[in-house]
Amino acid sequence: MIFKYKGINAEGKKVSDRVEASSIEEARSKLKVIGVIYQSLDEDTPAFYEKFDFGRKYKIPPKELSSLSRELSMYIRSGISIVSALKIVQTHYEKNKKIKLFLTTVSTYLDEGQNFYSALEAQTIVELPAFFKESIKVSESGGILDEVLLELSRFLKEQDQINKEIKGAFAYPSFMIIISLVMIAFMLTFVVPQITGIFESMDQALPLPTQFVIAAGDFFSNNFELMLVFIFMAVVAFMTLKKKVYAFAYGVDKLILTLPLFGAIALKSELARFSYIASLLTRSGVPFVQTINLSANILNNRVIKELFVGASKKVVEGKLLSKALNESSTKIDNAFIQSIALGEETSQLENVLTNISELYFEENRDKISLLLTLLEPALMLFVGGSIGFIVAAMLLPIFSMSIS
Repeated sequence: MIFKYKGINAEGKKVSDRVEASSIEEARSKLKVIGVIYQSLDEDTPAFYEKFDFGRKYKIPPKELSSLSRELSMYIRSGISIVSALKIVQTHYEKNKKIKLFLTTVSTYLDEGQNFYSALEAQTIVELPAFFKESIKVSESGGILDEVLLELSRFLKEQDQINKEIKGAFAYPSFMIIISLVMIAFMLTFVVPQITGIFESMDQALPLPTQFVIAAGDFFSNNFELMLVFIFMAVVAFMTLKKKVYAFAYGVDKLILTLPLFGAIALKSELARFSYIASLLTRSGVPFVQTINLSANILNNRVIKELFVGASKKVVEGKLLSKALNESSTKIDNAFIQSIALGEETSQLENVLTNISELYFEENRDKISLLLTLLEPALMLFVGGSIGFIVAAMLLPIFSMSIS
């Protein structure tokens, strides 16, 4: 639960903030720990829009988490304690109540004597990636918290940049596809039925293209509302099944991997993400089997995720990761397996994983760039060809009548 309070802090200044606690007694004890004498303490009533969160944790955007990690790393590297660093960073998030409450809660747990990892685990305000918390856990014990936070910041920033590039790259093609479909649907639903009245007075057979367009126009105009409902229900059913039914989601992910060009891009994107985070966790000192599992958990494609989870079980039995991947029924890029094998033989797996991630990220950028170069003229041809076909089909009877 979240409690809001007003009072006076240890410096004698008036303060008004929120604190996370399981009960009002715990909230009082936490305020005592941080030296706040409260004048009022009540359970916080969530805003109207927050009532629809259904108790879900807030997900910090990768860009925000990257910035937060970089700031903490900078302060810790300057010799400031993690407790003081968190209190400084809190002042930068006055407008973001969720992150500020998260930082305040973590600071309270630290004041109570817990370490940074335990404080992150105990708080229930935000949802942090498992690999992020595990890296913090290992780095604290190894005394390299500032270095790992900086590496995490770089990874999160790069992932955010890649996602933005992909979304930006596909924005124009998506817009063109939607506009073309809307235009075709508009012409078939509203324009074509207006013209077909002219042909009804003609006592002659219509060309096949004209018959096809008229039939399509009749179908669209008579079933327009039904089609909208069907499309909406199909999208909702697809999203629900993908979220709730694992077998369905697994099948969709497997289908994506078999698509020409798109499948290769999806595969190498997942392998690149796995390689980057695995190299980071290995550098942080996380045990290798745990590194594989944590790295697999950040993957979106369930087929690839199961592949690495299954391989981690074989690694526990004493097999090399490259051999476990090679024996799997799900086949992936041979170059990836050979690179892993080389890294295992030379004990340079961390460097090999870093190089793989950089190589695959670069390859995907080139492929996406090529795809967009080919996609734009193809979309223009599709839009022009579709509308041109409809117009030509409507003009054919008029031309044939004038010639006859």
